[in-house]
Amino acid sequence: MKKTNFDRYLKKQMENPAFAARFKLAGEAWDVALQIAALREQAGLSQKELAKLLKTSQQQVSRLESPGYEGHSLSNLRRVADALHARIRIVFEPVKTGNGMSVAESAAAYRAKRARAKRT
Repeated sequence: MKKTNFDRYLKKQMENPAFAARFKLAGEAWDVALQIAALREQAGLSQKELAKLLKTSQQQVSRLESPGYEGHSLSNLRRVADALHARIRIVFEPVKTGNGMSVAESAAAYRAKRARAKRT
């Protein structure tokens, strides 16, 4: 596939660690916003109707569905999930450092250690 000017620009910008970190965070907020909006639409609800279920304003629901909003609290996300008959799943993934080592052990290794600890 042919690279566009934007592809080349983004690749250059991603070489800057500060930009790459901000870009990643923006992607996470975007994912949350899109998921909330998609679930609301699948439930056949307007923002106003969801707001009524949550006992909040339509503006707050709009904020939750905004990719630029980063004020999501776990308790608020639980309320939204309950209203939309969904569940929340948060996954922490190990970050690879420059030397190939992980900051945290893999989930599989952690589960194996927990299972061994329960048996003893």
